[in-house]
Amino acid sequence: MVQPTRTTRRWVREGVPDATPRPPLGTALVRGFTNRCPNCGQAPVFNGYLRVVAQCAHCGAPLGELHADDAPPYITLLLVGHIVVALLLGVERAYAPSTGLEIAIFVPLTAVLILGLLRPIKGATVGAMLALGFLRPSDA
Repeated sequence: MVQPTRTTRRWVREGVPDATPRPPLGTALVRGFTNRCPNCGQAPVFNGYLRVVAQCAHCGAPLGELHADDAPPYITLLLVGHIVVALLLGVERAYAPSTGLEIAIFVPLTAVLILGLLRPIKGATVGAMLALGFLRPSDA
């Protein structure tokens, strides 16, 4: 079992300290956004659409102890809302289409953007939490 040590920012694997320290925040964000382990960048973060693996298959980072909870959906809705509302207002002002056409365009666009961005944003959130040391046991 991989045990975090908060003082050295490294993990102990079977009693042997890991020689690789955690990456900086920016690197962890990018790796998580691309569905790679925020620590090593090799193994995937998810084993389903949004289920985080218990630990990295490559470096043993305890990713399952990082509980992103409501942050990824909130960030996703915040970003998508700003994108869609800006586009909607721009289209409305420039072309004044019918309400039915706007619904036919912007409802599917909103759904596609939310589903497309939720997983990368959750990965980036897990990366940020790992880099900042927000580890919490799974059974807590």
